[in-house]
Amino acid sequence: MKIQRATQLYNEWMALYTVPVESDLQLKYKAMASGAFPFLRATFYRWMQRWPKVCSEFAKAPVVLAVGDLHVENFGTWRDAEGRLVWGINDFDETAHFPYTIDLTRLATSALLAIEENHLHLTADTACAAILEGYLESLEKGGRPYVLAEAHGWLRRLSTGELRNPEKFFQKIDALPDPEGPIPESALVALEHLLPANGLAYKLKRRIAGLGSLGRPRYAAIAEWEGGLVVREAKALLPSAALWAAGLERAPEIYYQAILDRSVRCRDPFVRLEGHWIVRRLAPDCSRIELAQLPQERDERRLLHAMGFETANVHLGSANCLADVLPHAKQLKAAQLRSAAQAMAEATLDDWQKWRQNPFPEKKTTKLR
Repeated sequence: MKIQRATQLYNEWMALYTVPVESDLQLKYKAMASGAFPFLRATFYRWMQRWPKVCSEFAKAPVVLAVGDLHVENFGTWRDAEGRLVWGINDFDETAHFPYTIDLTRLATSALLAIEENHLHLTADTACAAILEGYLESLEKGGRPYVLAEAHGWLRRLSTGELRNPEKFFQKIDALPDPEGPIPESALVALEHLLPANGLAYKLKRRIAGLGSLGRPRYAAIAEWEGGLVVREAKALLPSAALWAAGLERAPEIYYQAILDRSVRCRDPFVRLEGHWIVRRLAPDCSRIELAQLPQERDERRLLHAMGFETANVHLGSANCLADVLPHAKQLKAAQLRSAAQAMAEATLDDWQKWRQNPFPEKKTTKLR
């Protein structure tokens, strides 16, 4: 199946759950054509068609509740119930039951593509070794959240900076476009439940963000509260694209809340599932971190080690992780991870090149009678 056809079919499946935003889909198609790394981020549905075949041996590993759409830009910061700054995986839109190796392979593949596009500056072997070492260390220690307080000062310095300046952040939020047409009542209720006070006046914006979820309805509520601005976001959720790839027309379960509740992490008290909306607080210190936001001087091997460690923090939420995954992962070699990631990078590059030739999904055709 061509990537264009896969995109069309996935969009049709998405429309079973929500009303796609066509203008955002057009932005997504352009981003997919701009580079192999953004293409990877935007096309988890395609990954789920190709990964089980390209990496058939890896796909036989023990199953856990995993992220699915993991990559080097799916990490960010938030504040826990104590107000401490915490770093970790930022998005669980595609969470489902997967072989644990899917997250390691996809994270390593994204690192290889980021290296290819000069977003990271280390070797593929070093990147894969760092990810696997971090993963194993976390499993063996039983996991540990990344609280950026008295520890992990190096990561705190990477995670803050001028690009996360509050003035720039709120200017960017205020510049968002107004919503087009009526907003679902369920989204308004979800947003209002997360605002800091009942009856608080707010203005609504249509948020354009991400790549994998670009095209789904996404709204931001901006309010003034006790001397400053607060922002809450509601994003439409779908079941994992893995269920689409498996041929399920409709799939009832969304695992976002389950993986949040089970993982070894300091929870963000402002992230919750409300019906089919994921709602969260947006702030300069509560957002995803892109590679372009990182300072030039950084220890990339250490960063990828931390990403591998945090991946295991999430997998440890599955009851079978230590019994099944740890013995299996101990037998895994960095060279094997490199080989699987390289194979998926090549498959992604092949799809990307074909997408660039015609960066739009196939259109439905009507047969003449």
